[in-house]
Amino acid sequence: MGRFINSEDTVIDDLLEGLALAHPDLVDVDVAHRIVRRATPKAPGRVALVSGGGTGHEPLHSGFVGQGMLDAAVIGDVFTSPTPDLVSRALTQVTGDAGALVVVKNYTGDVLNFDMGVELAADAGLRTRTVLVADDVAVNDTGIEVGRRGVGATVLVERTAGAAAEQGRDLDDVADVAERVASRARSFGVGMRPGTALTTGRPVFDLPEGQMEIGVGIHGELGVRRGPSGTAKEVAGVIVSTLLDCLDRELGGRRAWADGGVIVLLSGLGATPRLELYVLYAEIARLLNTADVWVHRRLVGEYVTSLDMAGCTLTVLPADEELLELWDAPVVTSALRWGA
Repeated sequence: MGRFINSEDTVIDDLLEGLALAHPDLVDVDVAHRIVRRATPKAPGRVALVSGGGTGHEPLHSGFVGQGMLDAAVIGDVFTSPTPDLVSRALTQVTGDAGALVVVKNYTGDVLNFDMGVELAADAGLRTRTVLVADDVAVNDTGIEVGRRGVGATVLVERTAGAAAEQGRDLDDVADVAERVASRARSFGVGMRPGTALTTGRPVFDLPEGQMEIGVGIHGELGVRRGPSGTAKEVAGVIVSTLLDCLDRELGGRRAWADGGVIVLLSGLGATPRLELYVLYAEIARLLNTADVWVHRRLVGEYVTSLDMAGCTLTVLPADEELLELWDAPVVTSALRWGA
């Protein structure tokens, strides 16, 4: 199938060049070292936020660099973590006396490389805290030793912690916000059509017509089981019941976590039209309301993708007044903007 690329060998550099040309007011891109930084640094004395990972998930993470979110994103190859030296370089470029919070998705490569990058930065005298995002409930009982994968909650962590840092809170306070969001958010995804590999142009797995992969990740992984695709209402039922059951079980019952309402992120996986996402969201919202779970804030669109996979990930974060206030604070990035 056709793609808008020049070469597999240069596609990451070309992506970064295009990002820099499209948003010169927002980002400063170090193409050689694959680091995307805020064009206008934070005021002195503010905690920096650094994250990153492989490409193929856009706008995660490069699209969330800017006011109210990340100070720098470190970019790897497609579905591949950036190397430790680049993580350390990014931290060195944006971290001041207030220190830096490092947001890491729970994948083996990201965990290992970011940990080593943080150690290199510590050797250089930088002060950091790390928060691990592991919100994908699909992998509960699949025998995956590294635990739950980090998916949609990454955006919610970067948004709320970024707002806290912008307010001038110290590193421990910013990390506490990030850890609270990471520990409470839960995500679950389904795939309706596999993505296609850049190297071969072929689907990364086979999916018969009329079937969907239930519990997909964001690196083209198969789901944990396969079932009939069904209507939007039926698919929404699978996703919502899975998440509500998990939240009830792990956070002490419905009333223990739902009284403050929730923040919801419904993200397409790269090839799901907005038409379908909004149809699906209407069903999701109805199901949540029926369950007495009130949606106070929501995002519907493409925020955490998997190249051109058709499908979605739903993330639910039990909220409170502080998290809603942080969510509503000004944010100005290429992929998220309000209040400024």
